[in-house]
Amino acid sequence: MGISYTGDPKAAGDRAADLESAGVDMLWVAELYSFDAVSILGYLAARTERVELASGILPLYSRSPSLIAMTAAGLDAVSGGRFVLGLGASGPQVIEGWHGVPYTKPLTATREVIDICRKVWRREVVEYDGEIYTLPLPPDQGTGLGKPLKIINHPVRDNIPIYLASLGPKNVQLTAEIADGWLPTVFHPDKARDVWGPDIDAGMAKRDAALGPLDIAVGGTVAICDEATAQKLKDALRPGIALYVGGMGAKTKNFYNNTFRKYGFEAEGEEIQDLFLGGKKAEAAAAVPQEYLDAIAMVGDEGKVRERVQAYADAGVTQLRINPAGDDKLGLIEKIKAWTD
Repeated sequence: MGISYTGDPKAAGDRAADLESAGVDMLWVAELYSFDAVSILGYLAARTERVELASGILPLYSRSPSLIAMTAAGLDAVSGGRFVLGLGASGPQVIEGWHGVPYTKPLTATREVIDICRKVWRREVVEYDGEIYTLPLPPDQGTGLGKPLKIINHPVRDNIPIYLASLGPKNVQLTAEIADGWLPTVFHPDKARDVWGPDIDAGMAKRDAALGPLDIAVGGTVAICDEATAQKLKDALRPGIALYVGGMGAKTKNFYNNTFRKYGFEAEGEEIQDLFLGGKKAEAAAAVPQEYLDAIAMVGDEGKVRERVQAYADAGVTQLRINPAGDDKLGLIEKIKAWTD
């Protein structure tokens, strides 16, 4: 589950402790252009004992590769080996608009950041000659005084799990090749294999067997309820979907919109984007097809919820991310947990 901390951090800590008691295995903290994720993850480490804690995601351009590695090692230490490093390239609007750095060659940057992180965690002397990152910095780019170093501390683990948020075909292939887990967005469990199967297979063919299987973490709203309530919960998803499909990127560069079209919603994807970028956000939300809402939401009577949970499992999802709705959210978590175990 995700943990929101736009309000009182103590409330987020209380929530995390309750979710851990209910059986949640992993808690995710997002980092957009709000508070950083690292601060609250350190706090949650002190408020929990068993649950894994994950960044979902740290934009890889927002920190140097060595700082990402140091941060992950630090969070893994304060949590007793419970940290998962969620990484992603984000997009040019955030990276160049908020961080003020070029959105340059995201595939290459992703691979190089992961290479450097794993060198740091293995306590190697870090020397790296990449296309984007060179460590130490060459003399003609600085003072010439840089020297190869290794991390002072002994990390709790030398193989902290790395999950990548990826959507483009080449990025998904890279994820299957080098990451421990995949964080897809705009996921359609019934069509995922047709859309992503070839890219996953291509990446897995290059994968080091030592990495083990690729985890896939994705899901949606969960509620056992009547049909009228189920439809209200589905309709509540419309604005968020419209934001991603319509507004998360420029007209010519929106990864989420591209993915939505691949699921067969070509006309709908174009309509949602045109409406959203034209300032008609309510109309864009209304244009989200019912078929997609029915596929992603695990809501309805118990039989329907079980069917949708199974659809995610059949799509290869290994970690079901849930957003429980209803009066007894903790009880619902325990029920879903029992099914998936």
